[in-house]
Amino acid sequence: MNSMKLLAIFLILLAIVAFTYQGISYRTRESVVDLGPLHVSTEKSHTLPLPPVVGAIALLGGIGLLVVEGKKTV
Repeated sequence: MNSMKLLAIFLILLAIVAFTYQGISYRTRESVVDLGPLHVSTEKSHTLPLPPVVGAIALLGGIGLLVVEGKKTV
């Protein structure tokens, strides 16, 4: 399997993930109070939005690479 097919498959899988989850969530822990033996921290949730346009572009790019690769071998 060559690199063009692998890239095409990766782009199609990326598109599926983008359409399914529509964003990546992660949490960070921040220290609020640090006073001697007293430590208070808070956990914040952040979301990195992944618009459907990214999924559509990745899907079209992956399909396009598969089509171009298929025409080269024929």
